[in-house]
Amino acid sequence: MVVSAALLIRERGAHATAISDVLEHSGAPRGSAYHYFPGGRTQLLCEAVDYAGEHVAAVIAGAAGCRELLDTLIDKYRRQLLETDFRAGCPVVAVSVEAGEQSDRDRMAPVVERAAAVFDRWSGLIAQRLIADGIAADRAREFAVLATSALEGAIVLARVRRDLAPLDVVRRQLHRLLVAELSEGVSQ
Repeated sequence: MVVSAALLIRERGAHATAISDVLEHSGAPRGSAYHYFPGGRTQLLCEAVDYAGEHVAAVIAGAAGCRELLDTLIDKYRRQLLETDFRAGCPVVAVSVEAGEQSDRDRMAPVVERAAAVFDRWSGLIAQRLIADGIAADRAREFAVLATSALEGAIVLARVRRDLAPLDVVRRQLHRLLVAELSEGVSQ
């Protein structure tokens, strides 16, 4: 059910994903939602965010170097967009941007906190990879935030435009910056 929730949220958004949709998508019996998610929809959304966060964190942690990390993530997002006809975005972004309505703020606060923690974790893992490749810690942390923001923004633009060009631009520009950071680290 958690995987189904994450998949549905990345395509439809959190508001448009009901527990009944998750049950239908996953094939789980109705009673299982109440058994496994006594906290209701909010708990399910939190766990979907955690799942998506862990999935991407594993990709980041598995990269042998910072260039491979960027290429692997971007290639993954490209495939995901093409395979879903540009419907699939990031479920973590979806729950974050949909939590802005005043009526939803209190109910969605735990979900938004989880989303913030996921983005922080991704940036932290990217920074660790950059530091391991020789980039100074302060520069690595800034680059990691820039990379995370650029990748998420490129996914949004690609979906809206139904075109992969934003991901290609982000790949080229991040690689240029990365080369400059790596050469600066070597010259110090």
